[in-house]
Amino acid sequence: MHILFGTLLLLLLLFGPQLWVQAVLKRHNKPRSDFPGSGGEFARHLLNKLQLDKVQVEASEQGDHYDPHSKTVRLTPDKLNGKSLTAITVAAHEVGHALQDKLGYKPLLLRSRLAVLAQAVQQLGNGLFILAPLVTVLSRAPSSGVLMLAAGVASFGSAALVHLITLPVEWDASFRRALPLLEAGRYLSGQDQRHARQILTAAAFTYIAGSLASLLNLWRWLRWFRR
Repeated sequence: MHILFGTLLLLLLLFGPQLWVQAVLKRHNKPRSDFPGSGGEFARHLLNKLQLDKVQVEASEQGDHYDPHSKTVRLTPDKLNGKSLTAITVAAHEVGHALQDKLGYKPLLLRSRLAVLAQAVQQLGNGLFILAPLVTVLSRAPSSGVLMLAAGVASFGSAALVHLITLPVEWDASFRRALPLLEAGRYLSGQDQRHARQILTAAAFTYIAGSLASLLNLWRWLRWFRR
């Protein structure tokens, strides 16, 4: 009974935030005739207002994000071209990342560097997992395979670290950058402002769930390795 309850609680923690954010984004993704521009146009307006004229705004098929290397705000087509509260709020959030970049926000710089390193480390770790059994057979030395497996497990720690650093970066972009920009410009009504906060809060919980999943995966492998 306790195992079943624990499993259900874990599933709720891992997948509940994703289902919630999808529902919230969908609820506020309806076209609004009272908005003068699309999410892409609003991002461009905010960037110009913040004197970030060189930052580009373009379409993305890989999710909404800011690329600090190319200095580009990328929005999915529904956000780039849509005139909805979701489009406006997400655009403000990504501009928040551009503002972080301009101000030299250290956690953003650290996350960008670690993300590249973590990707390489994880690819190496996957390779070690594949090669470990083969090396063990060819060398007839189980210790060599065990060491390779240990290195592979350690590589999962890089993903967990990136997720943990991502949390304050996303929180800052939402609640210290995007919301103040929306409030200062009085772009939204009081009700829409509350809904924008709800959208950003829901999105923040997806990063919390991602961090939890990453730590759980690392713990699972460490527990298996210690047996």
